[in-house]
Amino acid sequence: MYAVIEIGGKQYRVRPGESVVHELVPGHQPGDEINFDRVLLVKNGEGLKVGRPYLESAKVVGEVVEVGRHPKVIVQRFKPKKGYRRKKGYRQPYMKTKILSIEKG
Repeated sequence: MYAVIEIGGKQYRVRPGESVVHELVPGHQPGDEINFDRVLLVKNGEGLKVGRPYLESAKVVGEVVEVGRHPKVIVQRFKPKKGYRRKKGYRQPYMKTKILSIEKG
């Protein structure tokens, strides 16, 4: 059994027991339970259910394992012969969630 869910504008294929690294969902700390209600597709032994765009009665339940930030990405700008140089860094926040169950509803 698996499901396709949408988190932060991106789609993820998830199964119970797997962990997924995704965009930060504000208001959740490690150990909290989180519900994803934007379920696009559910596949089980009986068949395939596809939402338009979402399945109304389905949801995916997970537990927040980790909240952190990815390694730094350096952004440099340079214009030759003009003396213009800028260097900035950015760290994207992320959340790691363990999928507990998929509820078809």
